[in-house]
Amino acid sequence: MPTPAAILKRYWGFDHFRPLQEEIIDAVLQQQNTLALLPTGGGKSLCYQLPSLMHNGVTLVVTPLIALMQEQVEKLQSLGISAAHISAGMSRSDVYRILNNTAEGGYKLLYVSPERIQTSLFNEFLPVLNLKLIAIDEAHCISQWGHDFRPDYLKIAELRRIFKKVPVLAVTASATVDVVQDIITQLQIKDVTVFRQSFERTNLHYTVVYSEQKYKDIAALLEKHSGSTIIYCRSRKQTEQLSRQLQHYGIDALPYHAGMNSEKRTENRQLWTNNQVRVIVATTAFGMGIDKPDVQSVLHYDVPEHLEAYYQESGRAGRDGKHAYSIVLYNQQDINRLEESTDTQFPPFDFIRKVYQSVAEYLQIPIGAEPYRYYDFDLADFCTKFKLHAPSAARALKLLEQEGLWTLSEAVFKPAAVQILADRHELDNLGRIYNDLNLLITTMLRLYGTLFYHPTAINIKVIAKHLKIKPSVVTKLLVQLDKMEVIQFNQPKEGPQLFFHHYRVDSKSLIIDTARIKALKKAHDARTKAIIHFITDKNTCRTINILRYFGQEYIHNCGHCDICAGNAKAATNTRDVRAAILALLPHEKEMIIASITDLLPQYDKQDVTDTLRQMIDDGVLKLSGNGIIGRG
Repeated sequence: MPTPAAILKRYWGFDHFRPLQEEIIDAVLQQQNTLALLPTGGGKSLCYQLPSLMHNGVTLVVTPLIALMQEQVEKLQSLGISAAHISAGMSRSDVYRILNNTAEGGYKLLYVSPERIQTSLFNEFLPVLNLKLIAIDEAHCISQWGHDFRPDYLKIAELRRIFKKVPVLAVTASATVDVVQDIITQLQIKDVTVFRQSFERTNLHYTVVYSEQKYKDIAALLEKHSGSTIIYCRSRKQTEQLSRQLQHYGIDALPYHAGMNSEKRTENRQLWTNNQVRVIVATTAFGMGIDKPDVQSVLHYDVPEHLEAYYQESGRAGRDGKHAYSIVLYNQQDINRLEESTDTQFPPFDFIRKVYQSVAEYLQIPIGAEPYRYYDFDLADFCTKFKLHAPSAARALKLLEQEGLWTLSEAVFKPAAVQILADRHELDNLGRIYNDLNLLITTMLRLYGTLFYHPTAINIKVIAKHLKIKPSVVTKLLVQLDKMEVIQFNQPKEGPQLFFHHYRVDSKSLIIDTARIKALKKAHDARTKAIIHFITDKNTCRTINILRYFGQEYIHNCGHCDICAGNAKAATNTRDVRAAILALLPHEKEMIIASITDLLPQYDKQDVTDTLRQMIDDGVLKLSGNGIIGRG
């Protein structure tokens, strides 16, 4: 059996592991339950990917991020490592095929979303899967005290009851001391080995800038920092507006958000990844699982909601170890928004029940309807139809999600699917009357062998190429066949999906854990105060503030954040001013303060005055009663 180092070199081409990677991998190979806290860019995914090549079974990777699944699976496949993922929007036949291949030993890694664990088909295959490792990415999501608690993650503990001897590796980039303990508790794991890399990023320069003209100030910052850049915004609309404004300033920038179609998103991401475009303006989900080591700067147009998010997002800069910059722009509006966020994030319980009832009506789900179904869900349309305040409604939806009622997926692609409803005799009759429809059906049957049995995912572009017609014509013919009830045609969809977990109840009978929500509100308030303190504290080193928040003792200033740089500059200025004053005042000479400040125009008058006062306090100078200063 080759060593981990040999496998690292063979598949990933690296000669050395990053800090703690080798120790974590060794612990996993020794069947130890492990929790690893590595900073963004610290190589968390390798800690479960590499061990999968050293056992004869499969590693199950649980992650909430569809983009991360797809990105990692594609990369693993390009390295010659067999991997697959099951995500929302896939047809039952595709899910069955992947699970069956996994049971037959076809994959070394299988990526699934946490809600997948609850489905009957997945549970049907579970006992026959040769699991050797359960890897949990974004493990902070399992903690109710974390910044992104997801109740689906609690179902992972059920896997442990089925696979009692299979080790667990939980990884995350940011977790406070309380969250770490809660992760261990919720996973119900004992004798866990915890690896915690320092949260310090020695190459990352933190800066906070007060700005009343953010567009102009960002443009100026981009002139100063010329490398690859991510700019984070809170809203999709803002990403579009800011990217257009930067283009107006002559800066090559592109937007990226879940509201764009997948082709445009992929195109923009590739242009940025390949350094054909320098700046990507994105919502906060961008960057997860994207391995681009040469990002020089991460800018925040809006102040992040909490320090966990800020740390993760800023950490996407400087993964190559070179000097990199994290810059936050803020003004009083940002502070006001954060101060008001607790009330926005936790609306009244009556409003939460109203949102539940409105969702059921919007999706036309009757009382008692069975769970585990996906529904198209457009938040803007939903709020408009039911006259709901969008931010409050969005938060109520999230709180109900955390109650385990549903899962909201922001961008799910459902491919076109077809099932033939007519029998062979009806198809023969159809073929004699409609030649074009007959050609289409014949072509589809040659390409897809399961059209008679269940809805089958099809590729409209491939069919069009075979028929030598436009994809739009294929779609038109499929719609015609659907209206004729010859086929069932599910058109391709892309957008938000709501996955319903429970049997629908009347809103008055809905049980809400009010105590838990009140505790979450208190925790949110504490996190909000922490980020406001970080932004407004003008005296404490930024790195010290971050590390203290995550429970890491750190007494030395980083020396390169804006606070440290400002203090160093002030110290340098003070030394220079003192020397200049002493040069003006030899032992035998005396002068009034106004004359000294006039003779030192190269320095700020306030700095000169403050230095004079300090020198008097220190006894270096003396001030006579008539306002004349001389040597002490």
